[in-house]
Amino acid sequence: MRKKTIAVILGASLTAGVLGLGAGGAFAGDKAGTTGVTGTTTTEVAAPRPPKGARAVVQVSPNPTARRGEEVTITGHCGGGKKLNAVFSGFSGRPVLKNIRIIDDNPDGFVAKATLSREIGNGVGPVFVDCGGEAGVTLLVTHV
Repeated sequence: MRKKTIAVILGASLTAGVLGLGAGGAFAGDKAGTTGVTGTTTTEVAAPRPPKGARAVVQVSPNPTARRGEEVTITGHCGGGKKLNAVFSGFSGRPVLKNIRIIDDNPDGFVAKATLSREIGNGVGPVFVDCGGEAGVTLLVTHV
């Protein structure tokens, strides 16, 4: 069951990424323009912005080489949110991170520390941040 759930999450993430790339391509024609005397066409494609409420950005380091019991650093920015309020992790009721400590809650560049649970195995676990109006998520790859 656990591998099946991970496969569903990864499949959904990959599908969202592919759809996002397709959407970016659809907008490329809207921003294309002709410049200069020779008629050179330039195309600028801007990455679509995440929806309001999901604009926080989070990274975990080290990743993907995190091991059981190892301390990791969670960094990022709140994407317009007020400040880092909380860091959550877990999968099927099991925490991925323990002893989570917010070091700096600055919305322009937050820092938190945590320890990988000793009960986890090889796999992928989500790490969520709550920035008071904006949220973010990343995947943490773990190794035994």
